[in-house]
Amino acid sequence: MENQVNYEPEDDSGNGLYCWWRSASEFQGTGRLDMDVSRAAEAGPRMRVLREMERLAMVAPEGLDDLRHKLLSYRPGDFWVPMGGLKKEELDIPPIVTILLVGFSKSGKSSLVNLMYSVLGRAGLIAFAQTAGSSSNYETLFMEEHNVLRSMRNGFCVYDSRGLSYYEIKQSLEELSEWMIDGVHHHLRCSRGRGSESSDSFALSAQLSSSKFTRRRVNCAVVVVDMSYVYKSLIAGDSTSLEATKELFCSHSLRKCNENPILILCHGDLLTTDERIDGRIKICQFLGISEATGVYDISCVTEHGFLPEEADPVSAYALTEALYRVLLFSDRTHPPRRHWKDHIVEFLYWILCCISAFFAFLAYCFSKLGKRKMKRL
Repeated sequence: MENQVNYEPEDDSGNGLYCWWRSASEFQGTGRLDMDVSRAAEAGPRMRVLREMERLAMVAPEGLDDLRHKLLSYRPGDFWVPMGGLKKEELDIPPIVTILLVGFSKSGKSSLVNLMYSVLGRAGLIAFAQTAGSSSNYETLFMEEHNVLRSMRNGFCVYDSRGLSYYEIKQSLEELSEWMIDGVHHHLRCSRGRGSESSDSFALSAQLSSSKFTRRRVNCAVVVVDMSYVYKSLIAGDSTSLEATKELFCSHSLRKCNENPILILCHGDLLTTDERIDGRIKICQFLGISEATGVYDISCVTEHGFLPEEADPVSAYALTEALYRVLLFSDRTHPPRRHWKDHIVEFLYWILCCISAFFAFLAYCFSKLGKRKMKRL
């Protein structure tokens, strides 16, 4: 057929570790995925997921170095395109684009940071961010800024935030709103520790010493989800984690940066192939997003570390493409630069607000006096 695309491994390594999806039933017998392009719109969600994974596998060997070079040479505003009748010089472009990783506890945020260092910073087996393993009680106490490129001329930075709680979603969203509105800075206290008074005094002194760090406006947020935990909880009949994930993903604070944040699914390697595909479909359908666009299934670096570009090039490329997409979104959402006229208008606005509040207070006082005089009469 002329309109048929055959996804087939180029060599025997196609059945290797990183091509986990090729053990699905769709590959049985032929060893390749056949998809009629003319009927692509009719493909089911499972087929769309498989086609997306095959796309990543095809472009990863040659595309990884290309995207890595773009990220290494990136400067804020490089991916800007004309829109809204504004020139690039009229936009308020920060010197460094800030990416915030948000997610629930043990979702894989710190592991993603270590993977970024390994893929982009060529850090090898060095772990720059402490992870909360399954048997660890470690809790992130301060916000951490990471220069994952390990370059003096980096154009973006990544913030690793505290893991939110599935059972305290309201308080978690309030804290997230503060980060998105007030901005973040390195060593920002983001949670109250579970330690003693000594740890509290240490946190207070560290907080005071961190006041000199530059506060950055969050340009884009990435939602990180522990797919293994959410899927297993859902199968067990507990939808709390999935519902909390939707509240986080659809929160008003995140929608200010982008209508649909980038979604990264971690710890899928703890599931079987069918469970991994089914979990991705269930999560995306519940969130109301596409299974193949803006969603990345990434196997993170472990506590012992590994070289992703050698052991798992698909995860390495998926992570790089996710960051590239984030920077594309960020450069499209830079606000217009404020001019002196805007400051004058804002100043006059606050003056009018003060005057109106003053007259409202006078009206309240005179109404009280009038009621007292009426009672005396």
